[in-house]
Amino acid sequence: MWVFSASGCRWLGAGGSLAVAVGGWFAGTLPVRGGWGLWERHGTAPSVAGAVLAYLGLTLLVAAWWRYGALLVRGAGAVRDGVLKTLALWTAPLLLAPPLHSADVYSYVAQGAMVLEGHDVYGAGPSVLGPGELGAEAAASVGGHWTDTPAPYGPAFLVLAAAVVKVTGGAVVPAVLGMRLIALGALALTVWAVRGLGGGPGGRAGALWLAVLNPLFLIHVVGGTHNDGLMIGLVLAGVLLATRGRWVLGSVLVGLALTVKSPAAVALLFIGVMVARRAGGGALGLAKGLVLPGAVAGAVAAGATVLAGTGFGWLRTQSVAGTIHTALSLTSDLGLGLGLLLADDPDPVKDLVQKLGLAAALVLIAVLAWRAWRGLLDPVLGLGLSLVALVALSPMVQPWYLLWGTAVVASVAWYGRAGQVLAVLSAALVYETAPSGRTPWYGFVAAGAVAALGLLWARREPWRAGAEEGADSVGAPTARPADRGRGRDPDPQDGS
Repeated sequence: MWVFSASGCRWLGAGGSLAVAVGGWFAGTLPVRGGWGLWERHGTAPSVAGAVLAYLGLTLLVAAWWRYGALLVRGAGAVRDGVLKTLALWTAPLLLAPPLHSADVYSYVAQGAMVLEGHDVYGAGPSVLGPGELGAEAAASVGGHWTDTPAPYGPAFLVLAAAVVKVTGGAVVPAVLGMRLIALGALALTVWAVRGLGGGPGGRAGALWLAVLNPLFLIHVVGGTHNDGLMIGLVLAGVLLATRGRWVLGSVLVGLALTVKSPAAVALLFIGVMVARRAGGGALGLAKGLVLPGAVAGAVAAGATVLAGTGFGWLRTQSVAGTIHTALSLTSDLGLGLGLLLADDPDPVKDLVQKLGLAAALVLIAVLAWRAWRGLLDPVLGLGLSLVALVALSPMVQPWYLLWGTAVVASVAWYGRAGQVLAVLSAALVYETAPSGRTPWYGFVAAGAVAALGLLWARREPWRAGAEEGADSVGAPTARPADRGRGRDPDPQDGS
């Protein structure tokens, strides 16, 4: 049937994306005020109808994406040829939609306004903005937990948010669209980096399919304008430069990513592995790898902080998100459950379990880095798996956090078992939040059902990592894992 062809999937996904956007105009994360008559809250009936339409559209998008991936696995040339066109068609309907599946963008706008108004963004939350100040309308729409929470973001991102507020005057609609432009820039940067890294077996088209055509990426980075997309783009660009021997510039980009969100720091360890292997191994090479990338990125982060004028308070606010319980955090759920069973006050037990989870994540990251240094693991794949481990064991987990590691794994190993599992989890987690940004019970039910069915399918029909390597119409040959560690350019002719 036509609908199962590459062209059919492309247009089916575009229709799904359009339905998500239209539904979002009635059931999205609409502002409390300042919607300019465009993004206005509606009564119960229109909101319910909009939510149903958005969920149906989301299901069409996921189905089209999954079928598109299946065609890629089978080596369909028409799919490889049209992946960028498909990305454009699926992205376009989301550009003018209100914020989808999250209210975080209102926090971004309010925090940018706080910088301009002279408030300490690391000492107070958006509620400090008065009625006559910039960003007051956005502050009124910030999610309840975040109203009085200091910003956990670095100075580079706050400078970008402040620039958007300054240009738009803090009006909600243009400010959100301004933040979406930043998200589109992050999307473009991620595409460039993923293509440069090559995709591993199966080629670049498959890598782009898992990294950015992924509904979780489209809904939460483009639709929800999460700054995770900017962090991912900068990290991948930095890692790409490092694989090409330009580790100093790569560390600079990772340093900038660090001043967006702190998990970017994990990339420095694996850039260090590349530096150490390039230096021939041994104690001296290992010392260079452990020290130099971190020193460069640290200098960039310190310089950005000084130039931004926001202060170094972001270093102490990295743990504020962990104080907010999210049901996707395994360590928080386990700690809370044990605390309720074993103690009158569950918080100390929960805090201990969260710390043990982070310690376990650090151990796993160290093991992956050691394997990469020994030449047993592609350093880029090691970074992706490390970010997945960090998310899985973090005290706060949001659905879009999965993208940190997914985009990196996709860039070198989308066709392996890890890529298949991450694809299943992406398809599941996109259902966890409603278009309004809330996390209803049926979202967890839908996510659980999709995950269970997907993992059962993955076990019965595992992808094979033996896809034919070589150039396709979207990309070129990829580097062997050992070559990345030694700094060889995976595609010397590709300067994109």
